[in-house]
Amino acid sequence: MVFYVASLLFPHSIAVILSMSCSILLTGAFHEDGFADVCDAFGGGWTKEKILVIMKDSRVGAYGAIGILMLLLLKFSSLNATPTSLVVKSMIAAHVISRLMAVWTMHSLNYVREDESSKSKPITKALKIKDLLIACVLSLFSFLLFDNYLFIIILIPAYIAKKWFEIYFKKWIGGYTGDCLGSIQQVTEVVVYLSIIAISNYLSNQSSILTQINQLF
Repeated sequence: MVFYVASLLFPHSIAVILSMSCSILLTGAFHEDGFADVCDAFGGGWTKEKILVIMKDSRVGAYGAIGILMLLLLKFSSLNATPTSLVVKSMIAAHVISRLMAVWTMHSLNYVREDESSKSKPITKALKIKDLLIACVLSLFSFLLFDNYLFIIILIPAYIAKKWFEIYFKKWIGGYTGDCLGSIQQVTEVVVYLSIIAISNYLSNQSSILTQINQLF
């Protein structure tokens, strides 16, 4: 809604920044903070214990600062490069699908923190298979926004990104934490944006080629 209203008043790039700011405000930078913590922890820690300690630290280090800067720049550039007619659809699909991937990870890996003070532990204990199924159904509904069935392909790179993170997290800490879920959500969100741009460009090129062929005959 913020992007749509802002795009009526301002250039495309400003509308994108305002919509991104709104998303961060609504969630309290919950997922972005998790991504930054993961960058710091896995960048500066070489054992499971050290990684978990760094991840719990509220301070942001060089890895976290650089990581979140690059992530936000990539997110902005992706949305800014997305055709205006697809931006709102892309945002809805990306936010829904990226959260599906985070929920999916909660079923694929074990939660590794033992302390009861963790914010994520009560959620992981209460999560059931029906919650994953609900997330899957909601994600599929988001594809109804698109005019072409090819956009369902974006699930493949999103899943590959999620799977890579799961293998990486399992190797180093034996499972996941809440910050790991935040990083999966953020990265797969960007992956969805990039996939939509790629598919959109492919469809545009196909349409251009067909137009040229029709003009020849």
